Amino acid sequence: MTELVIRALTESDAHLFHTLADPGLVGRVVTGIEYRTVAEGGDYRPEWTYLALRDGKVVARGAWWGGPDDTTPVNINWFDFADGEQEAGTELLRRAPFDVEYELILPPDWREHPATLAAGEARVAAAEAAGKRVLAERCRYEWTPGQGLPERPGRLVFREEQDDQVLLDVLRRISSATLDAHALHATAEHGLDKAAQEDLDFIRWCPEAWPQLAFTPGGELVGLHLPCRVPSGHAAGYIGVVPEQRGHGYAYDLVVESTHFLVERGVTRIVAATDDGNFPMLANFAKAGYPVVQKRIDLI
Repeated sequence: MTELVIRALTESDAHLFHTLADPGLVGRVVTGIEYRTVAEGGDYRPEWTYLALRDGKVVARGAWWGGPDDTTPVNINWFDFADGEQEAGTELLRRAPFDVEYELILPPDWREHPATLAAGEARVAAAEAAGKRVLAERCRYEWTPGQGLPERPGRLVFREEQDDQVLLDVLRRISSATLDAHALHATAEHGLDKAAQEDLDFIRWCPEAWPQLAFTPGGELVGLHLPCRVPSGHAAGYIGVVPEQRGHGYAYDLVVESTHFLVERGVTRIVAATDDGNFPMLANFAKAGYPVVQKRIDLI
């Protein structure tokens, strides 16, 4: 077989990215977003996009993504390869100079259709062959006014908090007993302080963020929720209850408050996500009227 050439794109040959046919079954294409460079009005950078070519023909491609102010990629969210070229996809991931999370976007019913299931499993297999492993499968939600605005339970008092040390202390307490796979991984690899710092880093990465502490009427801390704006829109970006306050259903109150907070500021589309195995949060988002619009597999 002809030797594989793997290289980054340049602005002048960015059109090559589109020469690989994509059936549109899985990956970022299912969101309706097209690959376009920043110069073309999109959010991809040619120097963060790699192609695998054989005899001058594109047989695999990967596009790493970051926010407007990021100097290195945050993740890779576009990765695919031609039929019979799974090994080329693996080699592309091995040789590209970025070691970040792979975010595989999927339809919510991706396992129910043979073609979609095969496409998703092939991408996971290619990434695993390159040394990545599945960290979590996640549900992605999208609330719109047609879902109805959930009524505030009225049990808690909320206060915006922007002091990093206060937020770190709360995040550390929440992460000490969490079901979130990313926080569990960060804690296992680097300790509780690192897990809390990663959550704070996300808050500060958002273009706009209004972290809100929640308290009982008697002044006891309950947790933290994060209405925010991310590059793709507005989000209920974080929901966390401190361990000693769990068992009262307060996470639902936090989801509802994030929703109201953003709606009161004119937002008509709110996204959120949680791990597939976090059954309490799955129930809370469903109760608040958030439908699952996508699945996502995160590989590290």
